[in-house]
Amino acid sequence: NTAMAAQMTDAHRRFLQVLMSHGIMEGSEARKLHRRCCEIHTVYYAHDKLDDFISTINSHLQPLFMQIRKGMSEDDGRAHYALVNLAETEITKMASDYTENELELFRKTMDLIISSENGFASSTDILNLADQLKTKKMKKKEVEQVLKVFVEDKWLSERNGEYTLHTRCIIEMEQYILNNYQDVARKCNICHSLAIQSQVCESCGTVMHLPCVRKYFRAQTEPRCPQCNDFWSCDIP
Repeated sequence: NTAMAAQMTDAHRRFLQVLMSHGIMEGSEARKLHRRCCEIHTVYYAHDKLDDFISTINSHLQPLFMQIRKGMSEDDGRAHYALVNLAETEITKMASDYTENELELFRKTMDLIISSENGFASSTDILNLADQLKTKKMKKKEVEQVLKVFVEDKWLSERNGEYTLHTRCIIEMEQYILNNYQDVARKCNICHSLAIQSQVCESCGTVMHLPCVRKYFRAQTEPRCPQCNDFWSCDIP
């Protein structure tokens, strides 16, 4: 049966093509696409077989050092699927799309976001990087333009003038961030993946994603830290 499962069909190829053009896809979209691809190419479809379907694609992507990975949106906790390049660190992958200057701005913005308390960097702080760039100083207007492009390309997301890493960026760069920001990068105590927007226990420093906080404390009248059992003093989102 495993030999059967490993067959790449036109349904798998179509799924991969669509995902490649989007870069990232929300779980419910991916499920719809799975169904549509199977129907178009009359391939066996079962609604709970998306992960198997993706594993088949992944086994064929392996020699190309690519992989479809599942991750979570830090805003609402929904599953997302992204196509990830394993052959090179994501920053080098970005190098083909951006100038040295823009990449330096991205790295410095990432520094701000990851070392911040809440996983956001204000546009003011990012604009202030303009004249600190070593590659070539930028005008603030230029920085604003580049930020727009980073948002359009799904590396950053913006909310009320504050910037954080886009879900796609987190899925793609998780390993890079954990390796390169060892002293500041934090993992969620509940789902054990990288946490950018998070809350931290004041007593023991335990970190939790906002959606994980919501889920974990939903049934508790008095929220207590899963690690040290002290009162969880942050506001439950």
